[in-house]
Amino acid sequence: MSLFTVDENTCTRCGACVEECPPRIIAMNDAGRAPVPVKGAGLLCINCFHCVAVCPHGSLSHKNASPGACPPVRREWLLSPEQAAHFLRSRRSIRTYRDTPVEKESIAKLIDIARYAPSGHNSQPVEWMVVYDTQKVRLLADVVIDWMRWMGDTHPAIAKQSHMDMALKRWEGGLDAIFRGAPHVALCHAPKENMMAQSAATIALAYLELAAPSFGLGACWAGYFHAASMFWPPMVEALGLPEGHVNLGALMLGYPKHRYHRLPPRNEPRIIWR
Repeated sequence: MSLFTVDENTCTRCGACVEECPPRIIAMNDAGRAPVPVKGAGLLCINCFHCVAVCPHGSLSHKNASPGACPPVRREWLLSPEQAAHFLRSRRSIRTYRDTPVEKESIAKLIDIARYAPSGHNSQPVEWMVVYDTQKVRLLADVVIDWMRWMGDTHPAIAKQSHMDMALKRWEGGLDAIFRGAPHVALCHAPKENMMAQSAATIALAYLELAAPSFGLGACWAGYFHAASMFWPPMVEALGLPEGHVNLGALMLGYPKHRYHRLPPRNEPRIIWR
């Protein structure tokens, strides 16, 4: 089967598919007919389906994605610059949560959105783990605390620089400085040797965090937990990730206890123009 087919009756030979193909494996037919795959295209295709998505007439069908499998862009839903700025500026890291579990369906939908995040060569290396049981979240927090105490004894300068002493003091006072009382944690993992996985996971987690408010949810990056999973063997054992996989980042998830009403300022950007 050919990598893709083109309906010559609707194709206008505009060349958009040729120009937008990342590995450049589409060429215009010398005879002036519809675009064709270059030699070896099947081996080089990364299944990004840009060719299908960019065709204004739905003329190109990839063997793994037809125009009918790619919903049309809803132009009326696209954000203006002002709306995009408001959407992004209204994002808050949520550190107080209601004592209410989130429906698994909502978390699954969030992850379904996050899977559309970009990745190098469209490799899509990210896999997910959701620590849904709140008691298991608390047990993981205990493991992080053990790591912090060990860090304070063996690497006090690093521990103090990372404010672990303050986190421990809050913990001992009854406050959760690890997961902030969030009922759930979602993390990304992938094989340790995959060099593209870290950036892909970071972007995917950012997608999830940005999508969370549309479900009435809040999120915050679980930095202490992520660090412990990288350096503390008991945490690696507690997580039980697939063999050879590492935690690439995590978000605490839950319903926010409070609602924000203002867009706080941030430092002016520092830009070097060349």
